[in-house]
This record gives sequence, structure tokens and C-alpha cells, in this order.
Amino acid sequence: MGTPDSARPSLEAILAAGHEVPLVVTQPDRPAGRSKAPLPPPVKVSAEGRGLRVVQPEKVRAPEFLAQLVAAAPDALVVVAYGRILAPAVLAAAPLGAVNLHFSILPAYRGAAPVQWALAHGESETGVTTFRLDGGVDTGPLLLQHQVPIVRGERAPALLARLAVEGAPLLAATLKGLADGSIRPVPQDDAKATLAPILLREHGFWDPAWSARELTGRVCGFDPWPGVWAVCGSRRLRVAESAAMPAAATESVPGTVIAVSGDAVFLACAGGTVASILSLQPAGGRAMRAREAVNGRLLAPGDRFERPQSAA
Repeated sequence: MGTPDSARPSLEAILAAGHEVPLVVTQPDRPAGRSKAPLPPPVKVSAEGRGLRVVQPEKVRAPEFLAQLVAAAPDALVVVAYGRILAPAVLAAAPLGAVNLHFSILPAYRGAAPVQWALAHGESETGVTTFRLDGGVDTGPLLLQHQVPIVRGERAPALLARLAVEGAPLLAATLKGLADGSIRPVPQDDAKATLAPILLREHGFWDPAWSARELTGRVCGFDPWPGVWAVCGSRRLRVAESAAMPAAATESVPGTVIAVSGDAVFLACAGGTVASILSLQPAGGRAMRAREAVNGRLLAPGDRFERPQSAA
């Protein structure tokens, strides 16, 4: 059970390990592009290329889907970025339960956007976890985990792609361990849990409480969406590339453009920290180097970044 590109390595690893896959469950084809023609999910493309049977239920609680699932007689359900909450009857359809591959070291970053929030919070390390799904959100007992370092400056799409590859063999090893009884599920420590909620546009709105490090983390984590946006004068600008300046300090009000030097715009952030803004994108326009934005009079020293209005 999976939908996007990040689920494809897991399907390939399961097949390479010799497992029989009697059924692949993915979301329905969705309109995409200017033509709005229905586009199949990446997992469907991979599965059909392998000659596997694919179903795409609109509702996972529908009796006809549950009947299809039971008829497939699975030993285990494998869930990777499927994108739907599964009903108890679905979770109970296989003797070994539903095994989920999650892109964090649980109980850290439970939720829909673990990769994005790990980057937004400036983590230096994350990882992949296999666990049994239960009725909660990423709360089930742990099976296997593998830590993965975060590369400095790495963006969410690149990190997600890397974790998808790192997680695939872990998932295959998990299935083997469940089959031979060598894996003992371990309850999560709820006291150590952190959350990674689904991203909203407002999460990317400039906040004067962000330090330079926090701003840079969000630029990496919220790429490509929702991005990090600020209002400067009458213009909405997206911070497309930034870096914290650990040796710099300022007494200026957070959000103040304090200097322009070389190809960078220097921005005052919370706690007296300074961010180097290297690339900006005006709303409706293209991304440009910060010096180009200054030359185009999009901003200048003394200007202030403000938080956009929610309705903007």
C-alpha cells in the first residue's frame, strides 16, 4: 500500500527479496498538469510494469475494498506513504499486521511531514523506522530503525528520496524478521514523542521569532512547498536560499535588512543572529540572486521583512 515516488524503492525491495505481492493498493489517478488529464500514481506505474494486480479504492472503508483485501490472503500489509488512514478492519486483514515504513526515528516526528519538520528544526540526523500500525498516528510498536545523517543544506525532496532508498532494505529485513520470529516489537516511549503535522501555507510565513538557523532550516524543509514567504514593502518575497552566519551578531530589529555585500543580503533575525539571504523569488516571478533583487529595487538596506497576512 503506497502512492508516491518515495514508496517505489520499498516495492522493488520486497520483490527483490522474493516476496509474493498478490495485491498493490494505491490512490486513484488524479488530474495533473495544464491538461488536467488523469495521472497514475508512481506506485501504480511500477506495479503494472511488474505485472502486479493494482486496486485504487476511493474509500478504504468500502466493503468491496475490504473484500478484495481479504481475498488476496496477505500474510502482512506493507504501508509506505499510502496517504490514507486505515480502518481497524483493514489493519486486521493480515496475520502479521500492517507494517509501516516511516521517515524518522520514532517517536520523533510522528505525522504527515517528518522529513520537512526535521529539516525545519535544524536536525543533524534523522532516519527510518518500521513499526506496526495501530489506531493512532504513528504510535504503534517499533520493529527496526536505521539512523541517517542529514547533509548540510539538504532540501526536503533530496532527503526524502535518500530516506526512501535507505528504508527499503530495512523494510525487507523487517518482513524477514517477522516471518522467522526474530523481531520483537517494542512499545514507543510516548513521553519522547514529537509531532510533524501536515504542512500549511502559514507554516512558511516569516516569523520574527525565528533565529537565523531556524529560518535556514525552514527554507530547506519547506522546499518546494509551502516555501518561506515575507512581505517587504508592498511585495511578497520568497526566501529561496539562506544560510546562518554563526560569527555575526546584530542589535537590529528582527526582519531588518542590515546590509548588502557581494551576492548576499544580510537579514537580522531573533536573538541577534544574522542570516545571509542568497536567493529570493518575488510572488509570480522567478527566483533570482539576492544582488539581482537589490539591483531590481525589490529590497534595500533598512527595509523590513513582515509576516504575510493569511488571506494574502
